[in-house]
Amino acid sequence: MKWGQRCLSRFHVLFTIGLVFTLTTTTLAMKKDDFKTCAQSGFCRRNRAYADIVTETGDSFQSPYTLITDSVRTEKSHIYADVKNTESDILLTLDVYLLQDNTARVRVNEKQPIKPRYDGHGKHTLQAEPVLQEGLDKNNVETSPEGVVTITMNDDKTRKIVIHPNPLRLEFLVNDSPVISLNNRGLFNFEHLRTKESHKPKMIQHDKDSESTEEKEAPWESGSWEESFKTWTDPKPNGPESIAMDITFHDFGHVYGIPEHASSLSLKETRGGDNAYTDPYRLYNTDVFEYAVDSPTSLYGAVPFMVAHRVGQSAGVFWMNPSETWVDIVKSKSEEKVLSFGKKSSDKTSTHTHWISEAGVLDVFVFFGPTTKDVIRQYTKLTGTPMLPQQFALGYHQCRWNYINQKDVLDVDSQFDEHDMPYDVIWLDIEYTDDRKYFTWENNKFPEPIKMEQVLDSKGRKLVVIIDPHIKRADNYRICEEAKKDGLFVKQPNGNDYEAWCWPGQSSWVDFYNPEAREWWKEQFKFNKFIGTQENVHVWNDMNEPSVFNGPEITMQKEMIHHGNWEHRVLHNLYSLLSFQSTSDGVRERTAVEHRPFVLTRGFYAGAQRYGAVWTGDNMADWDALYYSNPMSLTNGMGGIVFTGADVPGFFNNPTSELLVRWYQAAVYQPFFRGHAHIDTKRREPYLVPEPYRSMTLAALRERYALLPYWYTLFYDASQVGTPMMRPMFMEFPDDESLFVTEDQFMLGSGIMVKPVTVEGATSTEVYFAGDEPWYDTLTHAVVKLTGRHNVNAPLGKIPAYYRGGNIIPRRERVRRSSHSMKLDPFTLVIALDTQGNAEGTLYVDDGETYDYGTGAYIHTKFNYSNGALTCENIHADPNSKAAQQYAKDMKSLRIERIHILGVSKKPNGIQAESNDVKENLVFEYNSAHAKISIKDPKTSIAECGWTIAVA
Repeated sequence: MKWGQRCLSRFHVLFTIGLVFTLTTTTLAMKKDDFKTCAQSGFCRRNRAYADIVTETGDSFQSPYTLITDSVRTEKSHIYADVKNTESDILLTLDVYLLQDNTARVRVNEKQPIKPRYDGHGKHTLQAEPVLQEGLDKNNVETSPEGVVTITMNDDKTRKIVIHPNPLRLEFLVNDSPVISLNNRGLFNFEHLRTKESHKPKMIQHDKDSESTEEKEAPWESGSWEESFKTWTDPKPNGPESIAMDITFHDFGHVYGIPEHASSLSLKETRGGDNAYTDPYRLYNTDVFEYAVDSPTSLYGAVPFMVAHRVGQSAGVFWMNPSETWVDIVKSKSEEKVLSFGKKSSDKTSTHTHWISEAGVLDVFVFFGPTTKDVIRQYTKLTGTPMLPQQFALGYHQCRWNYINQKDVLDVDSQFDEHDMPYDVIWLDIEYTDDRKYFTWENNKFPEPIKMEQVLDSKGRKLVVIIDPHIKRADNYRICEEAKKDGLFVKQPNGNDYEAWCWPGQSSWVDFYNPEAREWWKEQFKFNKFIGTQENVHVWNDMNEPSVFNGPEITMQKEMIHHGNWEHRVLHNLYSLLSFQSTSDGVRERTAVEHRPFVLTRGFYAGAQRYGAVWTGDNMADWDALYYSNPMSLTNGMGGIVFTGADVPGFFNNPTSELLVRWYQAAVYQPFFRGHAHIDTKRREPYLVPEPYRSMTLAALRERYALLPYWYTLFYDASQVGTPMMRPMFMEFPDDESLFVTEDQFMLGSGIMVKPVTVEGATSTEVYFAGDEPWYDTLTHAVVKLTGRHNVNAPLGKIPAYYRGGNIIPRRERVRRSSHSMKLDPFTLVIALDTQGNAEGTLYVDDGETYDYGTGAYIHTKFNYSNGALTCENIHADPNSKAAQQYAKDMKSLRIERIHILGVSKKPNGIQAESNDVKENLVFEYNSAHAKISIKDPKTSIAECGWTIAVA
């Protein structure tokens, strides 16, 4: 929900502050002047101006930062030295760490700051301390007479790091050619801490009259110690403390990532020009009302992780800093010149980025790849792989603001059953609480919440309730009184609790940076504290950017104080991560036998993938929003936030029936699938849609549930190596340059290609058929032997989706009302043959609820079809463990009930199953029009291999 909706709820007049907010949500759009541009953000303005000076000066400019060559030292895989700013004589420390898995880390800090700079976020952002590669051999480090230090990575001798001393510049090389450089353009700028009295602003020559000049303070220097925005003044007690660095991706014409923005998959340039923005991409968690699309404006989350890709190589950087950050992007054709080791640069396009953060220290991880999947694996090895959710979370979720009472909830639940529509979760927005006091119930509307939850539980369904981080200031409200008594709220600079406005009216915000506050928050989810909840109740964290209705940019003032006396400015983006973590831990720890929690968050930062799901916020019910749901979800996945999706079919306004159908079709193939609606919209539960749209929506829901085995297997893979389930086309076809900007179609895993229809009235659409293997229509199973771009039929009842030749897709096709009812259902295998007549795929199964899979209680099976025979292989990490064997025994009855083999040119003479030397002829059908074999009930187990199905 949004700040602008605060006058639309049951409380008609919450507060006044010299003005009254009156909104009509069907007509308002994003108010851009509520949010800063770079020119209105002092530290961004200063660093952009610095970049302009460097650019205008040209080759005569030299960065003032110089490596003190006689200070260079090496200890194991750690190289460190001092760096001097020759303009200010301030000393900095440079640390370069060589990490495992083709990763490097670069840190720069003040050597003797007047007080510590903030550097405490790594323990929350990273899942563990990064592991150094094995100690450097003396032959791995070379220093030239000019002081150039060259380090060869141990893991891969083709990777090198070169540190140039004067000016300081770092190059990261593959095969002796630079792929990434730091300070290549000389934009490195480290604003040291100082007193106001010692501050010396930048001065420029100003024409006094036609014959003389005078020196004046540069206009971009204003706001260094105090900055105003609208009615707000930021006192900036530490003065200027920003850090900035240019990072060049050599010969990479495309970069991706840095969510969250409603922008393109391939990030645009930001210095003006055709199809470019004029402001940098901003990373500053904010609550943006009815956000604009095709914009670099910051949204709810911030992940400062960028991936670059070209044919034959991917690389990436993670700028680990949770303060407000801006990223400029420009591209250039490089002139041929000699680089390190005598290599010549090409005339390919390079991408130049300029990273600017308000505070903290410089802490950058560089990933050598070589593939995009490798870069994401390297990143998630540091920040954590995505959690494996409970299986119900992959089903359909039904939400609106608000289901008004207990009867309403159960009526919606029963209507899904009456219309044979599957769903797993129903949601409650803020109106379920007693006067917006979280962890309470409105007893007149929800007199017996446990009974309501038991009805849902009897069908295997769940309830999700909203819990936000702002706490109503109210007497006799246990949550507020405990937090006040124990000092668990964010403070004002004078030491009093920070108070402002949000949904409950006057509120305070839990200080999740305080470890005692995190522990206290976790306790609130226990069933003896959150009265009226049981195990099938899960949680939704909204408004945790944090959203503050009467704050600057609808968020918390930067001078507010967190635990440890740290200003909010230094850790703003971290706030959402810590609230998300604390909630997820609380839901997990509330039972004696821990179950995987389901928590949805709106605000997020790097590492959020460890705790649950994210959605793209309060979008519009229009065709543009449907279109951008795809690149936004793809970009989130590229940033490690793989469990992501958009409100279906848009939060604000009333969708047409056509839009609703198209959005449900698209959401089948997006990781998080939730219908949601604003309080002022008409009811649009899928069973209310008139025919023929209702049947089309039902078909989409059933397809989602049929694909749950494939989805769950992809989620498991993501939990192991970080690869997103929903993937850009170039991730699967990395050498096809025509796909590097493709954002309107995508891959689901490696086996399904999807092209959502996002144009009103369209009955056909263009699809790009990549690669050399055949594709198969997922609905008809007909083979598509096309390559390149082609127009395909896409009537309203159909979304173009295709199986990729060479893949085996597991499905469950019995119609059920929830995923819980499917747990013991048999499987269908769709075998999509490649040009050689081969295919392979995997299936992962566990209890779908607990952490028992961590002890080995799961099934992991690989299916292989080659030479006309289907076999299976147990690929369990430890198949002989007691837990693995017991689980396989318990699940022995899980079988394959149907097999479709696609791309078979002639009818077989027969099909035979063999297991334990026993052979059995199988019943099958052959469809010559679609070149498909359908085998009925081979009765083969997915838990016990050793069988073969041969097609003769």
